[in-house]
Amino acid sequence: MTSLDPVTLDPSPSDAMPAYRIKTITLGAPLVWLKRGAEDFLVTRFRGALYGLVFACMGLTLVFVYETRWQLTMGLTAGFFLLGPFVCAGLYELSRQREHGHVANLFDSMVCWKRNIGSIAFFAVILTFCMIVWARVSVVIFALFSQTDFPTLQGMLKQIISFDNLEFLAVWMLAGFMFASLVFAISVVAVPLMLDRRADTMSAIFTSARALWANMLPLYLWAALIVVLIGFSLVLSYVGLILTAPVIGHATWHAYRDLVAQAEEVD
Repeated sequence: MTSLDPVTLDPSPSDAMPAYRIKTITLGAPLVWLKRGAEDFLVTRFRGALYGLVFACMGLTLVFVYETRWQLTMGLTAGFFLLGPFVCAGLYELSRQREHGHVANLFDSMVCWKRNIGSIAFFAVILTFCMIVWARVSVVIFALFSQTDFPTLQGMLKQIISFDNLEFLAVWMLAGFMFASLVFAISVVAVPLMLDRRADTMSAIFTSARALWANMLPLYLWAALIVVLIGFSLVLSYVGLILTAPVIGHATWHAYRDLVAQAEEVD
């Protein structure tokens, strides 16, 4: 009888979480991304406007539901968070098609998420969970600082836009900044990476966080530009999203390409 050889637990490269190399960018990179995003929007013959229209309809639907059946707003918002990464993937795919020299194909962009549906779906669930937690935290903060018996949605919105309770505003904005930073950190390049290289969810999330850590100032500038553009669109009754959403989506693809080294760039 021969003795068995000891088993060596040495996972293959395919079993280990890939470590994508993060590149360093300049402070002005976000402005370049917006310029490239606008170019993609024009060259693809405004196909991205369809996705912008989807986002505009989402926003208008939320406003309508809030005004008529505000109790359903939370569930509807959660549904939109689940849908968001799939809609964004279509914009990234249009930019990806152009980069590879292909003619922009709207139908292919609408089903591109099938290449990595499991990872993108899991990421959508994580975003939705973060949104639900933030909504609950907002209610708790309101309850701690409010002088009313029960924190209604209308009362919370009144507190947010009022300067009569600066303590509430300070705590609420600080908590909001922390949650927004968390979501931004895990999503900077997550969906483009999952779409382009079929990365798993956790690899994409950690790569996004590493990208933010290595390029904090440029990426917070990028976040600020997104907030300004989306805020401008909301002022225009969500119609502006038809333009700004696709430009930001195309620009995010270029952000991914500038932040994550491609295979040929790795030594």
